[in-house]
Amino acid sequence: MKINKGILYILLGASFFGFTPIFAKLGFRYGYSLGQITIAQMVISFILLWSFTLIKRSSFKGLHMKNMLQIMMTGCFVGLTSIFYYGSMQYLPASLAIILMFQFVWIGILLEWAFSKTKPAPVTVLSIILILIGVFFASNIVNGDIQGLPVKGFILGILSAITYAGFIFFSGKVAVNVDPWIRSSLMVTGSAILVVLLFMRDIPSVLPLEENLLTIAAGVSLFGAVLPPLFFAAGAPLVSGGMANILTSIELPIAILSASIILSETVTPMQWLGTAIILASIAFNELGTGLFPRRNKSA
Repeated sequence: MKINKGILYILLGASFFGFTPIFAKLGFRYGYSLGQITIAQMVISFILLWSFTLIKRSSFKGLHMKNMLQIMMTGCFVGLTSIFYYGSMQYLPASLAIILMFQFVWIGILLEWAFSKTKPAPVTVLSIILILIGVFFASNIVNGDIQGLPVKGFILGILSAITYAGFIFFSGKVAVNVDPWIRSSLMVTGSAILVVLLFMRDIPSVLPLEENLLTIAAGVSLFGAVLPPLFFAAGAPLVSGGMANILTSIELPIAILSASIILSETVTPMQWLGTAIILASIAFNELGTGLFPRRNKSA
């Protein structure tokens, strides 16, 4: 049986991204601050992505000052997502922070509705409701396990979902004719500038780069900013857009499973049920249009 390489590449890319919370959590356990981790991550991502881009001799065709600035501003959403996402993990279990960040799915649908005037189909509305039900179970509210957890962590988690949804929305509309590697490198440039400006006071504590901090930063960079785009770029053209979205959702169970195994976090059956509902909702939204086609009014 011939396996579609596109499916394999996207699954690998999403799986890699699912390991980023592990490195962030380990960084906090080592005593590093949010600023130290994000600065080191963005600087290493900047070096790695531009190195790949220049080695590949990517074309700068179609790039000019205006869209270059637009790409860099879009990249700022990546920096904000890292700040909010990792910041949430300072206060919450990684598994819960991951679930909160994954709300970018329905937030992105609302952004599309607000800015592109694309009204969600009934299937999409139902999917959003199912996702929220999944969050209810996945957050373990039923067992009261979230009582006593800082509200700040939940706010940061939702903010990470909003900024990630914003990144996905605007990255699909800004300078789409520019080489993907050039776009990715410029995005991480904008992200690095933002992070350095926000955490400028942490710069002296980052240098010289300690071995543990280098390992943590290299981990979040490779698994979060380098490997996923590399595999997504290779796999996306080989599968449909809807299938790609379904496949990337494997990031959620991978991240929760790795948090359970590597970080020894407790994940209850109720949380796995909620996670399964979220994944099923995403698949239902992507496949629902084909399963339940709209009726022709003229019929």
